[in-house]
Amino acid sequence: MKKTVLFLLVALMLMPAVFFMGCSKEKAGEGYPPEMDAWAKENKLGKYDKKQDWDDIIEKAKQEGSVIVYSSSSRIGNAGVEFSKIYPEITVESFDLGSVKTFEKTIQEQDAGLFNADIITTGGSGNYYFELLKKNRVVNFVPSTHADKIPKELQEPLLVRINEAIVFMYNTENHDSQPINNLWELTTEKYRGKVVIKNPLASLSNLMGVATIVQHADEMNKAYEQFAGGQLVLSEGVPDAGYEWLYRLIHNDLVILKSGGKVAKASGQKGQENAPVAIAPIAYCARYNRNKGYVNGLIYPVQPADGVIYPTYMSIARQAPHPNAAKLFTAYLLGNPDVTKDTKIEEPYTEGESVKMLQGMAPYYFAGAMSPMDNMPIAPDVKDWNKMNMWTVDPEFMWYEGPKVQDFWMKETAE
Repeated sequence: MKKTVLFLLVALMLMPAVFFMGCSKEKAGEGYPPEMDAWAKENKLGKYDKKQDWDDIIEKAKQEGSVIVYSSSSRIGNAGVEFSKIYPEITVESFDLGSVKTFEKTIQEQDAGLFNADIITTGGSGNYYFELLKKNRVVNFVPSTHADKIPKELQEPLLVRINEAIVFMYNTENHDSQPINNLWELTTEKYRGKVVIKNPLASLSNLMGVATIVQHADEMNKAYEQFAGGQLVLSEGVPDAGYEWLYRLIHNDLVILKSGGKVAKASGQKGQENAPVAIAPIAYCARYNRNKGYVNGLIYPVQPADGVIYPTYMSIARQAPHPNAAKLFTAYLLGNPDVTKDTKIEEPYTEGESVKMLQGMAPYYFAGAMSPMDNMPIAPDVKDWNKMNMWTVDPEFMWYEGPKVQDFWMKETAE
């Protein structure tokens, strides 16, 4: 893969829920182009979103009759089917584009003066702020029906639809308890050839995961001292403890695979005698244990962090042709604001009363994803989430330093 293409993948990094201070000082959307300003004013969006009248929004949404979504997730379509059962007057058309193509399609169409999409929802895009929100290609919209259930840092400057995470997994048949307590153990001889990951150059989430570990060099240095009982000695040309961990992991015969499914199978398939540790999205633990009978378990607590959180955002596209339907579907995708953490959700989660209670969260309830709403009941497969100590992807680091992590990975894996 050419370096220019790889740089684009790094550029399309995801922003975290807690937005970095440098961007929070400059509020996006203060200077709309004239045609966007007129659209926003007419539809009470962006800086004109003062008070939301949901009876009016629902009536206008029905009249619009359609909502078009550009998404990195195929499961949005499943949510759309259930949404249309509640509002048969509204058809949901969802384009499952993946994170990179979602960004590319939005930019290319708007640059050509085409405003086809109503909702843009994707992860893997540091550009979501820099190239979409800041350049007025989207407007942030937080339904007033849900706002008091979502922490402020998860609704500004961009609304988080779901949170996901990169974690460390092990084969529970091979071990009575988690096999490691410190990430530096993965760089020892015991784990030579026994750590597996999807190629970060082919996976935005995995690249964000390893880059975020690199970013936390001070914590990695302290973790090494706890592990080894002495000072870390850096390898030649390696700048700090974060890069040193990645350097040693790669040169400890790290197994690099092409798909997350293969990673989950490598660590979690039954009947193995010496299964590897996997670095993978938490979704692969929850979903494949259930669907494929794997026996992956989460490694936590582990020093210095149990995983890396990466959010998925959702906004209304500039000059969306169906702005009120977009508002209504945005509220639906967030989930039911009236449920509580004590609400009993029974299987099947995507049918009957359960889907009525979960609404747009139903397709993600067993997918290793967490709702931004603090009232939403936690799925059994991710019940450990709130107990884990996780770092969050930092957009500033990914935007400016991500290419360096990419170059380091390319250099060390080529040797």
